[in-house]
Amino acid sequence: MSTVTAAFLLTLLAGLSTGIGSAIAFFTRRTNTTFLSLALGFSAGVMIYVSFVELLANAIRSLTTLHGTKMGSTLATLAFFGGILFILIIDFFVPEAENPHEMHNVEEMSTEERVRHQPKPFSHNRLLRTGLVTALVLAIHNFPEGMVTFITALKDSQLAIPIAVAIAIHNIPEGIAVSVPIFYATGDRVRAFRLSFLSGLAEPIGALIGYLILAPFLTDDMFGYIFAAIAGIMVYISLDELLPSAERYGKHHFAIFGLIAGMAVMAVSLILLN
Repeated sequence: MSTVTAAFLLTLLAGLSTGIGSAIAFFTRRTNTTFLSLALGFSAGVMIYVSFVELLANAIRSLTTLHGTKMGSTLATLAFFGGILFILIIDFFVPEAENPHEMHNVEEMSTEERVRHQPKPFSHNRLLRTGLVTALVLAIHNFPEGMVTFITALKDSQLAIPIAVAIAIHNIPEGIAVSVPIFYATGDRVRAFRLSFLSGLAEPIGALIGYLILAPFLTDDMFGYIFAAIAGIMVYISLDELLPSAERYGKHHFAIFGLIAGMAVMAVSLILLN
């Protein structure tokens, strides 16, 4: 199996985990908030640890070798904050009401089931627009996440696996957040599951588009910039999305326990891999 194929499959699996969230929403009656809080904290711990210890460190090492200590460190730092700025701009242009990272609970499903035979306040066209906007917003959010997994896998497959797992965990509650509102609006489980599941394809599609654009420029120098930017993106996602979501789903200490566990597992796995 080629490196590109393996990277694509890893990204695909991470993206399609959105469907797991949809399935959880449809086949359980209550939200396991403790599990989600721990899982989101764990995902954040993996991302933060690997960002600073591996990705940013490798970027600095690579760029200082090519450009000297001071200039290489400066370029890596600028790329790191450039990654944060990139994902910040994406968040800025996404309407908060349509943001798939707004938390929803499975209990909303049973609430709708009790009233689903009442007249719906939405027209067919408005329902279609709601589903498309939700899918588009999720695609925008998932594009950089797909790039994170794909580009990392091209350079270091061992490092990409824990990153893909962390992003997959992150996508599970995302699937809940997307499928629950759509079902709430339409009363149609199949449509809600299909749109939520298909929206996960944004990650591998985004990764391929990004790869086609970046492929001619993937030198050691460019990988240094990309790794630093990916580190910035993952730190931002962790601090802006994962940890606040973990806090909303559960208690503060569950989120912190998950965070520490994620860091510890990542640290041990890196020691074993090196």
